[in-house]
Amino acid sequence: MKPSTFSLVACDSANGDLGIAVASKFLAVGSVVSWAQAGVGAIATQAWANTRYAPLAFEMLKQGMSVEQIGAALTTADPDFTQRQFGIVDAQGRGFTFTGAQCFDWAGGRVGANYAAQGNILAGAQVVDALAETFEHSTGALAARLLNALAAGQAAGGDKRGQESAALLVVRAQGGYGGFNDRYIDLRVDDHPTPIDELKRLLALHRMYLEKSQPDDLMPLDENIARELQTLLARRGYSVSVSGVWDKTSQKAFREFGGVENLEERLSEGPFIDKTVLKFLREKFG
Repeated sequence: MKPSTFSLVACDSANGDLGIAVASKFLAVGSVVSWAQAGVGAIATQAWANTRYAPLAFEMLKQGMSVEQIGAALTTADPDFTQRQFGIVDAQGRGFTFTGAQCFDWAGGRVGANYAAQGNILAGAQVVDALAETFEHSTGALAARLLNALAAGQAAGGDKRGQESAALLVVRAQGGYGGFNDRYIDLRVDDHPTPIDELKRLLALHRMYLEKSQPDDLMPLDENIARELQTLLARRGYSVSVSGVWDKTSQKAFREFGGVENLEERLSEGPFIDKTVLKFLREKFG
């Protein structure tokens, strides 16, 4: 079995994020296709994938080789290169894509500013075109742009065998949980009838749980909201007074409760609350 798939490898020229979105009629496609290092580059390895391409490509990128030189070096050293497909983007947004002559139809790729799009066993060239053109005409966060492009590729026909898995990987220097690694977003849907839709749901959860609050996300915690939260805390067993005064006891209880609900990245000190957190609490606890 081959990870026959369509993927988009891309760089965000505004902040340096690097990422990959991929979908396939193949189990856990993200475990095979998606590779990225912050500040270095990203690579998708597919068709009859050679996953050794990824560490080799990263080393060559660190040595200053161009993506074209890397593509040539990888294929020259691989006797089975005609069955491989891969796409590379470096940290400057320069892209390269390769499709071996023995990849199953339809197979091909397309390169543009800050991206490489490719796929095999596709409904047709329109799938790769949809990936590329959706990315080219979009703005905003890289994760959303990648996922929107992936959805457009599926709408254009996708993998002609159907759907099974999808993945989204975005790396950012110290962008991982707690700032301890570069794995900013790493979401996978390994087996699902509509994996791209499920990936969208997971991305929304990722934003809610793991992205830090921005100034526009915060709203004053007035007496009515304080009373609402205190009522919730009291129902959950915390010893707080339902007074509408957001005192230190209420703040301490809310921090503990937020930790239990995995909301610590969006909790703020003082008389403010993240609007996303408040919406989540109202929906979950009524």
